[in-house]
Amino acid sequence: MKKILTNIKLQIPAGQANPAPPVGPALGQHGLNIQEFCTKFNDASKNKMGDIIPVEITVYEDRTYDFVMKTSPAAELIKKYAKIKKGAGNPLTDKVGSLTKDQLKEIAEIKLPDLNTDDVEMAMRIVEGTAKQMGVEVK
Repeated sequence: MKKILTNIKLQIPAGQANPAPPVGPALGQHGLNIQEFCTKFNDASKNKMGDIIPVEITVYEDRTYDFVMKTSPAAELIKKYAKIKKGAGNPLTDKVGSLTKDQLKEIAEIKLPDLNTDDVEMAMRIVEGTAKQMGVEVK
């Protein structure tokens, strides 16, 4: 078994990884082939264009690596479904958009693999909490 050197966590737009920061410096300091990672990541994520993809890169002592792509952050999915640019500056008083229960369920089902629950109802409550923090109402 290979010895793990470090784990790197990045959030990269799908299909758009390039050697510029943050990708280049993060991988370069561990002696990884940056262009090879960018190509592999872009091929694996090209069907999710426009989304932000969190990726966990495990770096081994022999300068090889594995990476695992996660689902988009809940906040990004909420912005996409509510068709808003960003969350509210003051979510308690400002409301910037709204989601239907069906949209909430869709987001919860997308996020399910990365949440610490396997119950869709609980996942919906987690996503709804994120939406409220952004000033997005659930109707």
